[in-house]
Amino acid sequence: MFKNYLKITLAVMRRRKFFTFISLFGISITLTILIVLTAFYEHMFAGKYPEVYRDRSLFSTMIEETDTSTGGMRRGPMSIYFIKKYISTLKTPEKVGFSSSPNTVNTYGNGKKLKLYYKYTDANFWEILSFEFLEGKPITQQHFDNNEAVAVINDETRDDYFGKGVSATGKTIEINGQNLRVIGVVRGSPITRMMVSADVYMPYHLQKVDPLTTSFNGAYQPIILAKNERDLPLVQAEFNEVVPRIPLQQDGDFKPHVLNAKLELYFESFMMSGPFGGSGNGEAQRRFYIFATLFALFFMSLPAINLVNINVSRILERSSEIGIRKAFGASSKTLVYQFVLENILLTLMGGALALIIAAVFLWWFNASHFIDYADLAINWTVVIVTIALSLVFGLMSGVFPAWRMSKLPIVEALRA
Repeated sequence: MFKNYLKITLAVMRRRKFFTFISLFGISITLTILIVLTAFYEHMFAGKYPEVYRDRSLFSTMIEETDTSTGGMRRGPMSIYFIKKYISTLKTPEKVGFSSSPNTVNTYGNGKKLKLYYKYTDANFWEILSFEFLEGKPITQQHFDNNEAVAVINDETRDDYFGKGVSATGKTIEINGQNLRVIGVVRGSPITRMMVSADVYMPYHLQKVDPLTTSFNGAYQPIILAKNERDLPLVQAEFNEVVPRIPLQQDGDFKPHVLNAKLELYFESFMMSGPFGGSGNGEAQRRFYIFATLFALFFMSLPAINLVNINVSRILERSSEIGIRKAFGASSKTLVYQFVLENILLTLMGGALALIIAAVFLWWFNASHFIDYADLAINWTVVIVTIALSLVFGLMSGVFPAWRMSKLPIVEALRA
């Protein structure tokens, strides 16, 4: 019986090419966009190389001091002094590291001018993150103790500065007028992972501006690694208890009365100043997920409405076929099954087409180097959920019209 349903379905699809094309187009384009958007979301926020422990890490991109008497405000990244005195001393985290905001520098290597992004880091930065070393080793505390002028570079910088395939370990690279000995080469990470991505990494003692100023504001962002995901609220609670006890410093006429500093999940710290920002503790992420879910449902409802109209038109056009099949003994249940199978097959074909289009697009995007080291990939959980939702919408859009038409008396169906 199922084989006969399938034969009829394929025959109808071939005979009614326009309806088939419109249905496949609506389903496949909708699913393709959702799959691609999810891939971009995961690229930005999922725990991927080298931040494989992002799910048990906390971040802070900004510290805010407010002078309530004048309404003045000072806002920016933290200083090394603040991180070391008030975050590194927390008892709950497993490890605390930090790095500077990315800076750019022009230098010359291999006969050409290069624009490089560089960061200053501490030794813990390399223990928290899981960089893949293609050559050499990371910056360690010993390099700080010996006040060494060293650097770790990524593979693209090695190829551009020293030549493709040439070993860089032990050689010298010039950054900001300083000659640095290359001690390691890592596989690079996308620039979209702003807290960790750079072309060149240097120990913070090489920073020309005094890195040990006692000001709270600076150019550094901490990464706090918890022992496990369950400890994240404990780390946040401990830091929240410390913040009110921090003595505020007067700077000229600016006398702050309120200090606002939080340790947040990556998504929260990234979105805090955006439209989904909230009071922390996952609120921004919850708001985003609610918005994303509503957007996905609304976005998928458009082709569903389109499918309803197409199915109604298609079924009305096939009323004579329904009448003939009923005249030869087909039951209402048989006719409904036929239309349900057609909708399911269309949805599955649209899903398969969407997978192919999305896979080709993501491969092309990764290979085109719009974002160096881009690692966009298909999320199969999202694929399964979206196809399941498409099947639900497809059934909703096809079953009721088919059931109504299957109930038509044979004479009326043949006259239609």
